Amino acid sequence: MKPISFLVIVVTCFFAMDRETVATRPNVIVILTDDQGWGDLSLHGNPNLQTPNIDAMARQGAQLENFYVCPVCSPTRAEFLTGRYHTRMGVYSTSAGGERFDLGERTIGDFFSTAGYATAAYGKWHSGMQPPYHPNARGFDDFYGFCSGHWGNYFSPMLEHNGQITKGDGFIIDDLTNHAIDFITQRHADDKPFFVYLPLNTPHSPMAVPDEKWAEFAERPITPDPTPANAKGSNIDHTRAALALCENIDDNVGRLLMTLDTHHIAQETIVVYFCDNGPNGKRFNGGMRGRKGSVHEGGVRSPCFIRYPDAIRENLQIKSITGAIDLLPTLAELCQIDITNTKGPLDGQSIADQLTGHAPVDGSQAPTRLLFTHWNGKASVRSQRWRYSIDGRLSDIQADRVEQNDVAKQFPGVAKRLQRQLDGWLSETEPIDRRTASTRPFPVGHPDFALTTLPARDGIAEGSIRRSNRFPNCTYFFDWTSEQDAILFDVDVLEAGTFDITMFYGAAPSAIGTTIEVTGFNDDGVELTSTSSTIEIATPREFLNVSQDRVARQEGHVRQWRDISLGSIPLPAGPGTLRMTAPVVHGSGVEMRLLVLERRAPETTSP
Repeated sequence: MKPISFLVIVVTCFFAMDRETVATRPNVIVILTDDQGWGDLSLHGNPNLQTPNIDAMARQGAQLENFYVCPVCSPTRAEFLTGRYHTRMGVYSTSAGGERFDLGERTIGDFFSTAGYATAAYGKWHSGMQPPYHPNARGFDDFYGFCSGHWGNYFSPMLEHNGQITKGDGFIIDDLTNHAIDFITQRHADDKPFFVYLPLNTPHSPMAVPDEKWAEFAERPITPDPTPANAKGSNIDHTRAALALCENIDDNVGRLLMTLDTHHIAQETIVVYFCDNGPNGKRFNGGMRGRKGSVHEGGVRSPCFIRYPDAIRENLQIKSITGAIDLLPTLAELCQIDITNTKGPLDGQSIADQLTGHAPVDGSQAPTRLLFTHWNGKASVRSQRWRYSIDGRLSDIQADRVEQNDVAKQFPGVAKRLQRQLDGWLSETEPIDRRTASTRPFPVGHPDFALTTLPARDGIAEGSIRRSNRFPNCTYFFDWTSEQDAILFDVDVLEAGTFDITMFYGAAPSAIGTTIEVTGFNDDGVELTSTSSTIEIATPREFLNVSQDRVARQEGHVRQWRDISLGSIPLPAGPGTLRMTAPVVHGSGVEMRLLVLERRAPETTSP
């Protein structure tokens, strides 16, 4: 046999073995809900709702009894995606760019994609919108959903699919689940392992509930939380709406699990279920202290269930303290994926050995482990027994889960030790104060992605222009009534090019004839070039789906938007500003929802 032939055979066998390894790895589905607290499940004793599918899933695998996340949305997402504390990665806000984690971080999507998995994310990304922060740039082959924080319309809303603006189909949670089911079905047909991240955006407000689900809750009596502090001042209709949305989530979890059964892949599929923070209202939460935004148990304790019939026995109760930072290393170990190539050491620890019966699950395996949390100047540290908060309060969680008693004076040595460790962690990770944080520009024109979206959320208004709501994630600009008014976007053009600009807008009939102009400026404020277009078509003026709001919303309402081409503009690489003005204004002016910049393909010349 010639040496070259032998080499070909060896290489062929190697790649055949590698393909076999990939094919036999388990599939993974991670379901993350938004503002659903630990107590929003019938499994945890809530008498006000029924979540049979989630409860059954929990009993069919492992229940992590002391699982912790962050007090609010985007930090938890950053920690799950990277296995590292969000304070290390530049996350300091839930909006306007402060939700983005540093580009040097590798995500769970990156690792699984590199290992040969088909990867997808469907839902609320909330970790950056413009590439390279976009999910398609962070390891997910397919993305459908929205990249901001909260969303203002849950019924066939404006969404995006891999950067393209599109319209949803029906109630958003049903729609997102449909996309996950379709992806699973297709990947199963391809005989390729899949990783599906399903970050659902309810029961986050607005409390918009489908009529058929609301009918089940509209008059339902509500049993309050046993702790007076959690029950006092609760909004019954808000609670009803949240629980109705939780039951809708349970329905969709049931559909997802049924899909695995239908394709006979339930045994070899890992399914993870957890929430991003405590409940977004005063409702049943096991009596625990705090809710969303709090660094106490009620704000950061989350349900977490992991079902994997091939390797995890039923009704496994894990009492060790664990957190969102542990999911990446745990899933990687279960799926035999190398995660050594990270920006820095992981804060998370794999619990695969506990899940598979090779280590104790009573908390004795890592007696000195600590979990830290920080948000908006508040911080706390959790050991297997204690929780110490930055205000000096010490609670014995094993004896007092609801943190009713401050025992710092009874255990001064414990309090001093945990204070020292919390101070050391804060000093090491250096959380950013969002009140003094320096803003980072929004990237435009990534060379690997044709589309960049700049929503009103990321703009700055000058003059009489107002934002539609104080919570910016799903807002639009209005009162654009003067030629001196302007909307500015602080951008960093990653690669020079010519970009077609589309604006999604709203306009009353009186605004027809208004001219919108976009001008580029370099970092020195020198005007580069501009393009403009005139509004010729009005848009519907009513707000969408108001009747499905079950309580008055804090967030702004949403209109039906229309797109218009504003022409094209060449932009050089580097930092600069896009400035929108209205040289001609009619009536009440134009409402601006977002811009989409699309890189033009280079012109080719005939030979």
